[in-house]
Amino acid sequence: MSAHRTALPARVERRNAVFQHWESLLTNRTQRTRSRELIVQGVRPITQALEHGVPVTALLSDGRDRRSRWAQDVLDQHGGPVVRVAPELLAELGEREDGAPELLALVELPADDLSRIPRDGAPVVVVFDRPAGPGNIGSLARSVDALGGSGLVTTGHSADAWDPASVRASTGSVFAVPVVRQDSVREVLSWARSAEHGGAPFTVIGTDEHGDVTLPGAPIEGPVLFVIGSERTGMSAAWREGCDVVASIPMAGSASSLNAAAAGSIVLYEALRRREEAS
Repeated sequence: MSAHRTALPARVERRNAVFQHWESLLTNRTQRTRSRELIVQGVRPITQALEHGVPVTALLSDGRDRRSRWAQDVLDQHGGPVVRVAPELLAELGEREDGAPELLALVELPADDLSRIPRDGAPVVVVFDRPAGPGNIGSLARSVDALGGSGLVTTGHSADAWDPASVRASTGSVFAVPVVRQDSVREVLSWARSAEHGGAPFTVIGTDEHGDVTLPGAPIEGPVLFVIGSERTGMSAAWREGCDVVASIPMAGSASSLNAAAAGSIVLYEALRRREEAS
């Protein structure tokens, strides 16, 4: 556990060691990973984190006398430490030029554990292989949340799902659905194909413009693991070899491929549509 979690001051009015640590959480992935914490910015992401039980270490407040109803509700719901931060410093942590936000949240980083993803019923899980941009991870997490997905897994050398740009792009959905990072394709495939982890094995469906079938013909009735490739190079060879089937998304225009988050949204919608029709 980080020392900053056990010795939080009541006030931060200058750029001291505590502030510098918080500042590093915005830009330094290694620091986020080592301390297992991050700063959450924005009304919706903070609300989502609280509603989905993400442990909140502290709330950071500018100490204004008149608070919004939202801020007061968050403070009442949290019931834990509140650190008063000088407004100009809170504006820096909020990455805002229009003044300090009412609140920021210091929360624990969720575990990179596949067991967080529920396997009951017929889950739909999306794998994002080697995503280059955190914004695309957040956008895809938002689609997983909106379209009934059970989780999002990033694999390989990837951007960070807990980068502030990802959290903002997700509007907090990274806290509503399990988002898990795994280095090894083999470990994810083992988890997906094994019945030891609970639930039935997944059908692994890759996406590529040169698919074996088009998406409407893909077998997506039971548990499904959709694999979305890197924005630049598509799926890795390991994922291509591990797929049960590779599906292409029908397209009518001149574009040869889709943005990864858009492709993920389409396959999620197709799974949702077909399952609703079958019910």
